[in-house]
Amino acid sequence: MDSVFVMPGTVAAPRGGILCDLHNRYETVRETLSRIDKAAREMGLPNISTRLVEQNETSDRRGPEVQYLEIFAVSIATHHMLIAEGVKPVAIVGQSIGELWALAAAGHLSVEDAARLAVARSQVLTQQGWGGKMLAVGVDGRRAESLAELINHPHLVLACENAPRQSVISGPEALIEHVERVADALGWPSLQLDVPHPTHTPAMAQAARALRETAPRVPYGAGRWRVRSPWMGRDVGDDDPVDLVAGALTARVRMLHTIRELHAAGADAFVECGEWPVVTKFVEASIPGVQCVVPLSESDPIEAVRALVADSTDVGTFRSRLAAPSSNGDGPVVRVSEPAPAGAVATLPVADLLTRTAVPAPAAPVSYVAPVSAPAPAAPAPPAAPVAVAPAPPAVVAAPVTVAPTVAPAASPSPAGLDYDTVLTELRTLYGDFLGYPPDLLGEDDGLEADLGVESLKQVALLGRVSDRFDLPDLRSDSSLLTAGTLRRIAETVVRARTEAAGR
Repeated sequence: MDSVFVMPGTVAAPRGGILCDLHNRYETVRETLSRIDKAAREMGLPNISTRLVEQNETSDRRGPEVQYLEIFAVSIATHHMLIAEGVKPVAIVGQSIGELWALAAAGHLSVEDAARLAVARSQVLTQQGWGGKMLAVGVDGRRAESLAELINHPHLVLACENAPRQSVISGPEALIEHVERVADALGWPSLQLDVPHPTHTPAMAQAARALRETAPRVPYGAGRWRVRSPWMGRDVGDDDPVDLVAGALTARVRMLHTIRELHAAGADAFVECGEWPVVTKFVEASIPGVQCVVPLSESDPIEAVRALVADSTDVGTFRSRLAAPSSNGDGPVVRVSEPAPAGAVATLPVADLLTRTAVPAPAAPVSYVAPVSAPAPAAPAPPAAPVAVAPAPPAVVAAPVTVAPTVAPAASPSPAGLDYDTVLTELRTLYGDFLGYPPDLLGEDDGLEADLGVESLKQVALLGRVSDRFDLPDLRSDSSLLTAGTLRRIAETVVRARTEAAGR
């Protein structure tokens, strides 16, 4: 089995104690964390590993530099655990700043130099002080780019193409808020990303120049593993590391295309070197059915990795046997698999659960043109094969595309009738209808993302419905309900907020 290691970019600060077991088990992990700590101290930062190894949730973080180094520590430690257990990557891919972690993991950069370059990158971005934001939108890159182009500002651009229905727009804060309102009017779910430094826009040219001028030049090794760059669209060769990191600040990240290229070339498993499924969510949306593993999100990370190794061994033995010369010496008996053509696009779901409307599954990105005069909903592009949406899992039928009319939320119940059980029952019905699940299968303590697979953009859309249903406008922006959302937490929040509103 050919595995690709994927490194997350800017994600939330890791949990305390997340690396305790890896630190105790692997000498390479202990050594690497020690080297990151040493580099951090030399730059006037606290030890990075202490909070990640100790079983506590306290944090002595001092700004984005420590957050970046914590993410780096988790990524590189997971990489070393995978290598120690016998998983060998055919390539390593990083998302945004995760490309720097990929270079270190592959051996192109020393751990210390990668840490120093990450901090230098953070510092020039902070010094520029650009008032920008990044907005994830639940549509393909072509539509997201068309939306940004409507406003016609040079710094408002499509920054990332992550998956068939997940793109990121980067730009000035005021314009991002305008884009968010237009997306909402079009029925496209969106979410502002909580990142310390918005990037991947021409507005970062000043920071890129400063990084090239001030960052120390670092030695560059040949590397042990192949690194594929999502913004350059090719493998990293003898490129200067500082130029690589600086160039990425203003460039678009094409993760969707990179994932599909690697899969077409034979990669059949993607392993995330991070705490949660982030990049692997993009992989699963881009290549349905592909194997994705996120060891640190499992109850037993080591066992998850060993199972991957066992699968790889079984597949390798099977392929070797099938490819063995025939008894008459004429060569291989059969070819195990043919890689998909370079331009092939994986089949996509017919229904878009983000909006509960029928959309085509295009063989190529669908162009979208919206009227400039008003943010009215745009008509969907004509489908290759007409479809319709039913309450049950979507099915293809010979009928025009139909969009279910938006149903106005029911009148808000009186505060006196809002007990926990009543709210929970309504939430189960609302979420079950949206997701296509029987309500009684939705446990109140099931993690919406971890257990039910409800990605963040779908959760945003659902929180909007809950907000409308219970007349709680502030609920839409409660990010705590997205990071570890459960129906219990949402129900308790609704009851508490309605009670407080009634008492005013």
